[in-house]
Amino acid sequence: MERWQSAGFGLYVHWPFCQSKCPYCDFNSHVSAKVDHDVWRVAFLAEMRRYAELSPDRVLSSIFFGGGTPSLMDPATVEAIIDDAAQLWKIANNVEITLEANPTSVEIDKFQAFKTAGVNRVSVGVQALNDNDLRRLGRLHDAHEARRAIEVSQQVFDRTSFDLIYARQDQTIGQWRSELVEALKLAGGHLSLYQLTIEPGTVFGARYDRGLLRGLPVEDVAAEMYELTQEICSDAGYNAYEVSNHARSGEESRHNLIYWRGGDYVGVGPGAHGRITKGNGERFATTRPLAPTTWLQDVKTNAKLGLEPISREDQAAEFIMMGLRLSEGIDLTDYRAIAGNDLPQQPISELDDLGLVTVADGRLRATASGRLVLNAVLRKLVAG
Repeated sequence: MERWQSAGFGLYVHWPFCQSKCPYCDFNSHVSAKVDHDVWRVAFLAEMRRYAELSPDRVLSSIFFGGGTPSLMDPATVEAIIDDAAQLWKIANNVEITLEANPTSVEIDKFQAFKTAGVNRVSVGVQALNDNDLRRLGRLHDAHEARRAIEVSQQVFDRTSFDLIYARQDQTIGQWRSELVEALKLAGGHLSLYQLTIEPGTVFGARYDRGLLRGLPVEDVAAEMYELTQEICSDAGYNAYEVSNHARSGEESRHNLIYWRGGDYVGVGPGAHGRITKGNGERFATTRPLAPTTWLQDVKTNAKLGLEPISREDQAAEFIMMGLRLSEGIDLTDYRAIAGNDLPQQPISELDDLGLVTVADGRLRATASGRLVLNAVLRKLVAG
């Protein structure tokens, strides 16, 4: 059985445009005064057809519109992509079709049109539930719009999620506790909760380097916020099925599970990545140009798709790095099939002795303590 058959096969569509660039964001997003939606629709469909030739006879279990800000897309483009995907691949009966949305009034008013287009799950980028922190995060919506977007999304779509960022500037543990408790009352089954990270190349990164990003919590406080997050979410029935994602049973993001479980996925749009296994079992990484204009020109000229073979060693390392983010961990038999050998026992034993991993029922899992220092755990395992 190929990985895509057990872990799933998905389609990721990257819409690269935003109304403004958030100061913490290091995603491939761009601000543009004008977008020709007809041109982009044609380009997306053309690229999908080329990738479909490399991945025939697949059952598509998920479509994810990410960005950027996909809720700025023309619903007709979203509908055309979904309709074409159904022609290019077999569609699972329970296919999950997610669109990321910002909670501005303009985008909220498009929710029904996106549902009509075929979207059945929406993920709203709330980030904070108070106006002061939203301003500091560079968001264009206010807290009232955030709450309204959550409410309207749940009225329109069967499945919903929203994001929050914590460990923000000057945020106290008590403030985060209150905000998280409110968020859980508002949530519809899924929450993505991310610690604020300062990435190089972002506005926040430049401010931090100049000593101008004050009020960030020290490491011990950020760790306490993480532990508090796990406790409060668990008590509310939202399991931490992944390091930063919490859900009631059955509400997990099926698309993201494809990534974390090592499935195959097609990535279309500027900067989109993919993983495709061909019929002979060889696996390839796919990449696309980052710049929107370059990507459009690439599609227009039918330029060669970027396909890079992934060695068994790199596949195995990726399987560990992605799979241990999940509470279910990784199946050691699957690891052996990918790597061609067993995962070395010594690093596992050392991490087990430290209480950072466990092995049971043929699965390797990071413990709660291990997830706090997951990067260090991964380095130990991948280095052998």
